[in-house]
Amino acid sequence: MEWLVVGAVALILLIWLVVTYNGLVALRQRVSQAFGDVDVQLKQRHDLIPNLVEAVKGYAGHERGTLDDVIKARNAAVAAQGPGQQAASEAALQGAIGRLVALGEAYPDLKASANFQSLQNDLSNIEDKLAAARRFFNNAVAEYNAAIGALPAALFARSAGFTPQSFFDVGETQRQSLDAPPQVRF
Repeated sequence: MEWLVVGAVALILLIWLVVTYNGLVALRQRVSQAFGDVDVQLKQRHDLIPNLVEAVKGYAGHERGTLDDVIKARNAAVAAQGPGQQAASEAALQGAIGRLVALGEAYPDLKASANFQSLQNDLSNIEDKLAAARRFFNNAVAEYNAAIGALPAALFARSAGFTPQSFFDVGETQRQSLDAPPQVRF
């Protein structure tokens, strides 16, 4: 009778271990999928940037420094690996794109260009999709990190290869600019 109780307890523990492990694998896969979604949106943005730069070149050729900064920031963002490095390079790219789009205000002919307006709309749509993908990724990371840190999974998660993931963070300098109230000029 004792062997039956011990066997039942062992079977219950084994089932619990398998279910918990499979749940962690599913959460890790969700994080990978979410990061892939962020990557897709970043690739679309990276592909759009050269077109935007070319549209601006025709109207604001003497703004070479701004154009070079955008291209350098884009190349750094394309080469970035992992959420932390990508977040930092994307924050720099976002600032460079902001300066590039601001050139539209300085050059009325550029601002009126249908090509420039179309590219700006495309960029705005990609930015919206990218923000949603980042939120989904960060949510998946939060769930995954919580699951591997909570008992009872915390007892074996690290030894089974489940390590905490990094959030896609905008960085301290970008966060300060986001916390500041927007400036509206008429």
